[in-house]
Amino acid sequence: MKIFGMPVFHNDMWELLFKFGLNTLVLFILIRVIYYPIHRKKDYLFTYFLFNVLIFFLCVLLNSVKLSIGFAFGLFAIFGVLRYRTEQISIKDMTYLFAVITIAVINSLASKKVSVAELVFTDGMILVMTYALEHLWLTRHEAMKQIIYERIELIKPANRVQLYADLHERLGVKVSRVEIGKIDLLKDTAQLRVFYFEDEQGHGSFTELAPDNGDD
Repeated sequence: MKIFGMPVFHNDMWELLFKFGLNTLVLFILIRVIYYPIHRKKDYLFTYFLFNVLIFFLCVLLNSVKLSIGFAFGLFAIFGVLRYRTEQISIKDMTYLFAVITIAVINSLASKKVSVAELVFTDGMILVMTYALEHLWLTRHEAMKQIIYERIELIKPANRVQLYADLHERLGVKVSRVEIGKIDLLKDTAQLRVFYFEDEQGHGSFTELAPDNGDD
């Protein structure tokens, strides 16, 4: 049975459901189980999950039709022009974004020449390596707090010691490093990204800061 020349159901639908289920399972473990408990950035949960699903279905549908070389190059040119105009993303968050895209492409474009065992092994190794790097090898996790700082005179390199001392007094954490973002000279404020090692903090100060680590 066809509608407008398109079959209502195709046997490849079962293959699509299997690939999507495997992709979703790997994505959930990577982002919800490994990434979120450490970084606590709720906005990135939306981005990572939707990015993965969109790219997965895009690759699946485009892989099922024959595209001309010109159309394919034009499509990638459009993706090259488009970019997100948002706050600066950290290197680790960008790595997770690349991992999310990679998982979607691997699971969506796996052909019949690739066995299920190879596909599961590839997804499993991505999860194992990510977990090992986050929890086993990189044991000292550097958390981050983004704030709007009004004592703009302390952001000068010569006043770095006073800046760290003032942040320690206000936030109750031992600051490891500070990144200076946007500076508003009209309001005399600056956007700071304050980094600190969790294992160096007292239980009270860390518990107070940890839940909203990425919500500001």
